[in-house]
Amino acid sequence: MPEHVHLLMSEPKRQPLSRTMNVLKTEISKKLKGERKQFWQRRYYDFNVLTHAKFVEKLRYMHRNPWSSFRHYLTGEEGRVEIESHWTWKRRERSSPPHP
Repeated sequence: MPEHVHLLMSEPKRQPLSRTMNVLKTEISKKLKGERKQFWQRRYYDFNVLTHAKFVEKLRYMHRNPWSSFRHYLTGEEGRVEIESHWTWKRRERSSPPHP
């Protein structure tokens, strides 16, 4: 499901999280919506993580999601979206011609 995102974040120190999310979603929409009237769905779900156990539960859920970048960072497995990491850097270095 490419139309959603999972974020696990703490409350920013300078402004409320709601403001941060608004800016993030607005900027992403400007860049990605193209001809569509809106990029994000109107409904959303958020959840306050108050315990370490719940933090671990949510993090594991995110890592197990098929759209997660976790496997790429762990093993270098390529996914649908290229992620800049030490794996992609090494592949690029191996494929580029030597510098004179």
